[in-house]
Amino acid sequence: MSRYDRWNAILELLVQEGRLSVEEAAQALDVSTATIRRDFDQLAQQQMLMRTRGGAVAQSVSYDLPLRYKTARHADEKHRIATAAAELVTPGAVVGLNGGTTTSELARTLATLPSLETGFTIVTNALNIAAELTVRRHVKIVVTGGVARQQSYELIGPLASGVLEQVTLDVAFLGVDGLDVELGASAHHEGEASVNHLLISRAAQVVVVADSSKIGKRAFSRICPLSQIDTLVTDSRLPDAVAGQLSDAGVKVVRA
Repeated sequence: MSRYDRWNAILELLVQEGRLSVEEAAQALDVSTATIRRDFDQLAQQQMLMRTRGGAVAQSVSYDLPLRYKTARHADEKHRIATAAAELVTPGAVVGLNGGTTTSELARTLATLPSLETGFTIVTNALNIAAELTVRRHVKIVVTGGVARQQSYELIGPLASGVLEQVTLDVAFLGVDGLDVELGASAHHEGEASVNHLLISRAAQVVVVADSSKIGKRAFSRICPLSQIDTLVTDSRLPDAVAGQLSDAGVKVVRA
């Protein structure tokens, strides 16, 4: 297990348990206590957790982990979601993408689809997506302005609106931190929610891409109500009852 995989696992355990001892973490990850102590110290330096005597406790930031620590979460589900969502894009389309692990996986999938080799456009506020796809000659990249947020690599703030107000999107794919029948789509950070709301307002079709762990959850800041969402692409673990509630609210549910 690499260091980053280990750190991912530690942070996931902390999110679930709230507190970990060195011995508990060492046993769960099958590594030495010395390795765990070193990991705890390095994660504490990054303010990802708080060290205690003999262990560590979660900090609030752990619920909004930086993108580099989220990539291992539900990886298989996100790949299937991206494959299913990519079928909604036609050659020449203008596609909006916000930041996140699922939308990043979707961007990679779109860039390698033979059916889109004739070209299409991506409008995004995610620096990592723009940087990764810039080398793809058949993909036109439009990046919003704004201030970069370290957790998600998303550009936020009023500077982002200047570009988004000037474009029209065929489809916007929205990664979310929560999707609730009553609240709608939501994000941990109000700046991300504001830009995401503007992004989807420019789209003819709005598609939420989220694994089932996000469904039924609420995050701090609302992006939009369900009435502004056309389709949800999620994984097969979404319960039938929840899928039925979303369908009744007018959202088409695709389980990959």
